[in-house]
Amino acid sequence: MTQQPQQPPENEMQHTAPLWQDQTQVQPQYPAYPPVVAQAAAEPGLAPLTQPGTPQPAKPRRMGELAVIAVIAAILASAGTYVVTRNNVTRSPTVQSAVSAPTSPAPVLQASTSAPNWSAVAAAVSPSVVSITVTGSQGGGQGSGVVFDTPGHILTNNHVVAAGGTGSQFTVTLADNRTYNATVVGTDASTDLAVIKLTNAPSDLKPIALGDANLIKVGDQVMAVGNPLGLAGTVTTGIVSALNRPVTTSDQSGVDPFNQQSTNPVVTNAIQISAAINPGNSGGALVNAGGQLIGINSAIASLDSVGGSTSQSGNIGIGFAIPVNEARSIASQLISTGTASHPYLGVAAKDGVVADGSAKRAAAVLTNVVSGTPADRAGLRTGDAVIAIDGNNVDSSLSMVAQVHELSVGDTVTLMVVHNGQRRDVHVTLIAKPAGQ
Repeated sequence: MTQQPQQPPENEMQHTAPLWQDQTQVQPQYPAYPPVVAQAAAEPGLAPLTQPGTPQPAKPRRMGELAVIAVIAAILASAGTYVVTRNNVTRSPTVQSAVSAPTSPAPVLQASTSAPNWSAVAAAVSPSVVSITVTGSQGGGQGSGVVFDTPGHILTNNHVVAAGGTGSQFTVTLADNRTYNATVVGTDASTDLAVIKLTNAPSDLKPIALGDANLIKVGDQVMAVGNPLGLAGTVTTGIVSALNRPVTTSDQSGVDPFNQQSTNPVVTNAIQISAAINPGNSGGALVNAGGQLIGINSAIASLDSVGGSTSQSGNIGIGFAIPVNEARSIASQLISTGTASHPYLGVAAKDGVVADGSAKRAAAVLTNVVSGTPADRAGLRTGDAVIAIDGNNVDSSLSMVAQVHELSVGDTVTLMVVHNGQRRDVHVTLIAKPAGQ
């Protein structure tokens, strides 16, 4: 989201970046953020995060690699949103998961899969993407959203609606420039998703066609549609660069208008894309060549210089989107009840390297299994090393958390576990996360 200026902290170095209609955006400097530290989590099921510092060394399986992924600070949101990826991220499988999700018919039938007609896709999708303006006592900004249904529910990022603080006002502009007021239906800080609803919504809204993130493959061509820097209706194309990318984002603005502790990190099993997205694309659509929604654009990566003294805030070809299956589930819950439940495994983990037959591999090593939880009932024990969930590689505690977050309450998943060099499959049925966990 593109945020309007707020009073900067005293003595803090600032940069400005041009916004739509001659506004400027205050861009604070970002410190370096390290990957998850190999320590037990204080909260079951969540891997701990460290304070700003230096990236940890690569795991042994990366010893031969000379390139190191720079610490990533990113910003599609209010001026304090950052994203961190691991320097030993999971190598992406062909698909996200084996379980399919219900989809809407593709609005565009392409004659050629190798050379899609993106003009046709843009024409089909743009009417379903909106621009959101937030104004409030603590600031405001601009972002994007997608029309979720005909009654006027708009799916967007939580950090978009949180930008103005308590008592914010929301206006939504459709692709044809009609503007409506909107109110918050529900927010979910832990997934960075929210739903707002148009007041006196028109009868001709065009909900976006929903796709299935499980069918995405690395290399697929995609289009991002949104409101970058206030430039409504902008479309950009690229490819899916990676899947199951464990990404941590957090809103550092201190704004928590919905009492959801929005400053806590959000862990996403993200789709990584090369399509250019910039501040203001937050909450916008990522679609496939058929015009179906496959993700909600939420963050971009930017390179910090040595010591974090300067930051490149624009697009560098690394963007991240929340998979549509997760977004669909959360949006449906928010519309129905105003809140969302989250899957719970009941473990704490650390990063580790374990023997796997005659080889070694990075894994999420369980440091605690809470009694009476799904993990406990399935027979998981402290010291077990999780190396895959439903066939998707797990090489860190963050990767495990991200994959569990993408699942739904009631899902039965298969964890591939290594203990004393021996593999076994463990089937676990996830429950709703208990209050206070």
